[in-house]
Amino acid sequence: MRRGDKEIADRAELDRIIDQASVLRLGLIDGSRPYVVPLNFGRDGDELWMHSFPGGLKLECIRRNPSVCVEIDHFVSIITGANACGGWSARYDSVIGFGTAEIVEDEAEKERGLRVIMGKYSGRDDWEFSMLKTTAVIRVRLDSLTGKHSPKKG
Repeated sequence: MRRGDKEIADRAELDRIIDQASVLRLGLIDGSRPYVVPLNFGRDGDELWMHSFPGGLKLECIRRNPSVCVEIDHFVSIITGANACGGWSARYDSVIGFGTAEIVEDEAEKERGLRVIMGKYSGRDDWEFSMLKTTAVIRVRLDSLTGKHSPKKG
């Protein structure tokens, strides 16, 4: 990382940023071009879980090339400057991870993933899922994770 003062090295802090975020951006390869899609998600250890309609470009990309990149961020605020644009900045926390995606076929694992997602947004884990056969569940196993933040001024 070019700016060491912005690096987040503490895994607990990276997990906190991930767990507090509402949206994950999943980066995929569509032939020779990148494809990025925003998704709701949940985290369980080094695994990120997402759900999807069982067709479409996202799943086609995963089937062809399961190597993915994820980006998660918290935009905190704009720091305004006087008259020069050099005085303007932003406060944020962000995480980027690389890993391997898989489309989960096992119904028990699909249910586990959906519980992780629903638990994140609802705080509950007592859900019943009647749509397992009509919902695709994606698991990303993370290989690496880095983070960065804008240091607080003053």
